[in-house]
Amino acid sequence: MYEPIRTKSVHSTMAGTTSDFPHRSREEELDIQLAGHLAALLAVTDELRAASPSDDLDTAAGRLAEQVTRLRGGGTPARATVAASDPKLVTLHERAHALAGRALLVAASRADTAAAILAAEQMDVHAAALEPRALASH
Repeated sequence: MYEPIRTKSVHSTMAGTTSDFPHRSREEELDIQLAGHLAALLAVTDELRAASPSDDLDTAAGRLAEQVTRLRGGGTPARATVAASDPKLVTLHERAHALAGRALLVAASRADTAAAILAAEQMDVHAAALEPRALASH
């Protein structure tokens, strides 16, 4: 009534068997996460640059792009050119601060000193921009 199974199971349940699909190491997964967080921070930094140009933001964007390129094995991050507009600077700085915090956590997990320092610096920059005195000058 039933035909016997003639092909190998796609599920490997026996101990000691190797699977046919690739697995990423923890470090590779953390690299992917860190590159994603830094790329998102780069996108927000580009938005801030368009809304309120400054040499400091240009420098930060360049450093972020370098780190994303390094983590992606030479693949350059996509950069959007955003037209200058009047976005909510507070919201952008809050988003950038949160993204820098996430990047810092992942960088610390993988012991990536360069990325951790960059993320911490960006957290400080965006925290300072959110202070009441800094907001009055925007």
